Amino acid sequence: MNVVNNTLNIKKILKILPHRYPFLLIDQVVNFEKFKYLQAIKNCTINEPYFQGHFLNEPIFPGVLIVEAMAQAASILIYKSLGKLNINKLYHFVGIDNTRFKKTVIPGDQIFIEVTILKSNKNILVFKNTAVVNNNIICKSNITFAKKYLF
Repeated sequence: MNVVNNTLNIKKILKILPHRYPFLLIDQVVNFEKFKYLQAIKNCTINEPYFQGHFLNEPIFPGVLIVEAMAQAASILIYKSLGKLNINKLYHFVGIDNTRFKKTVIPGDQIFIEVTILKSNKNILVFKNTAVVNNNIICKSNITFAKKYLF
């Protein structure tokens, strides 16, 4: 039996994404299928710097960082689908559409992120994204990536 392991631990993620603490927002990839979808986890801990100022008596994970985590998950899917980093195949995060925040995220929460390719051609990739905590949708968004040479 040929079993495919579609998980990525933090060591593998660090080899793919250029982000580092405190802006590396994907802790684990739990599953993916090339050119289709990716599921990832972001663990939210009280010692992260944004909780110190957002907000002092009611710390919440910033919504913009939820969207950034979705973009990082999509970036990993792009990389895993193409199979390698190639300067001629770089995609950049260029758009956010239909973003809605449903609930807040607090320290101790684990965000489950799913990104699915909605539209794909040789120059543009559009992803449908969902972020969930405790089986509750906390954010939905569509994000767009474009090939480097388009802008």
